[in-house]
Amino acid sequence: MSDEQKILVLTGASRGIGHATVRRFNAEGWRVITCSRHAFPEECPWGGGAENHVQVDLSDPKNTIEAIQDIRGRLNGKLHALVNNAGISPKGEEGARLNTLDTDLRTWGHVFHVNFFASVVLARGMREELANARGSVVNVTSIAGSRVHPFAGAAYATSKAALAALTREMAHDFGPLGVRVNAIAPGEVETAILSPGTDKIVDELPMRRLGQPEEVAAAIHFLCSDESSYISGTEIEVNGAQHV
Repeated sequence: MSDEQKILVLTGASRGIGHATVRRFNAEGWRVITCSRHAFPEECPWGGGAENHVQVDLSDPKNTIEAIQDIRGRLNGKLHALVNNAGISPKGEEGARLNTLDTDLRTWGHVFHVNFFASVVLARGMREELANARGSVVNVTSIAGSRVHPFAGAAYATSKAALAALTREMAHDFGPLGVRVNAIAPGEVETAILSPGTDKIVDELPMRRLGQPEEVAAAIHFLCSDESSYISGTEIEVNGAQHV
């Protein structure tokens, strides 16, 4: 057993699933380096959080690459887990779903840079540190990546489907380095940004309730722990059987 403190790099840490993931890993004794396009909020309760926060705009490839160098300088040569949780799902007027007919190309590009390209850029940029720790990468996909969703737009859905495929490719390529790569696909999770009408979806779920951010964080922690040491290249559905 080693007394070495494990390190997690987490994108999309500013709310919802990200917040719950910080809480879970913090409780387990991990050092969490958070990444967000927002500055660290002064009211945030995480001890040492400001010193372990990197402000980065994942929609900007240049800024993302610059942030990697910042993060690597904080790692002491090892990264035990990278969780690609950041994601954006733009809406039309009055929250309308953006479909393939009315989503402009700039929006497609913006969504894919954040939801898809940033994940592989970050993992490749820190592959040496991940390999040194025999670490784990977890990509947060979505149930929208496998079916048309009433609220998630076409750009979001296709970016998450691409991220699921990327997870398989990364598992194949990073495996020889001793790095595991998996994904989780959340369904309807109770956060502050739920779309109106979600209650109608809940009525049709086998478990008849929304998921909690803490339940998603628990799945993420499992995939970053030694309990999942021979699991790689898989996508775990965390949706109360919504996918069936």
